Amino acid sequence: MMPEPSLVPTAPPSLMDVVAKHGSLSCGYTQDITSNVTILSGADIADIAHFLCSLHGGHPSVIDHAANRTSEPLVRDWLVQAIDGFTAERAFITRLTVAAGPILGLSIEDHSNATVVGQRRALEMLSRSDRNGCALGASFALVLDWLAMRPLLENIAIKLGIEPHPAILTPAEKTDALGKELSKSSSMERAINFGVDQLLAQHRGLWQLLEARRNARQTD
Repeated sequence: MMPEPSLVPTAPPSLMDVVAKHGSLSCGYTQDITSNVTILSGADIADIAHFLCSLHGGHPSVIDHAANRTSEPLVRDWLVQAIDGFTAERAFITRLTVAAGPILGLSIEDHSNATVVGQRRALEMLSRSDRNGCALGASFALVLDWLAMRPLLENIAIKLGIEPHPAILTPAEKTDALGKELSKSSSMERAINFGVDQLLAQHRGLWQLLEARRNARQTD
């Protein structure tokens, strides 16, 4: 006898679940170096710091754009804390970039910088979207995924002789709860999910690029 399908609706995955499954730490490379940062060479570290800074080190950030495009009263406090927190993170990643030194080009055909510039422009377009919720979803994903990769960045800082200060970004659980509350509106839920998906896709692409550069150096 075939089991009867459940009549209880399946709850959608939380933002934390989505980020865990599709964010930076879903990549094999980030899993490997998070568990063992000692395998990173100086060139690997310079790449990580430089390209993360290229993607997210500028101002205004994804979160700043979201603050200018979000009229939801529920998110005002979250945005204030996220803006302050990510301002500190930009300073942190800039320090890592300076300490790590310049990156090395792999070949005359190396288009890594241009690729990340394209990613940054894609995120700028996303964060300036007039669709209510897109920029906010990207901001949620940025904060959650950054917190997920923060232990790796802290280990890199220690390796570079920098004492990392704790992140002051909005706690993941608070971001997740806010996302659930806003997603009671189906249109807002779709827009938030779109923003989340697009930002995480750019992060995965960045880590894939970094892994490819590392592999290319090892085969030279």
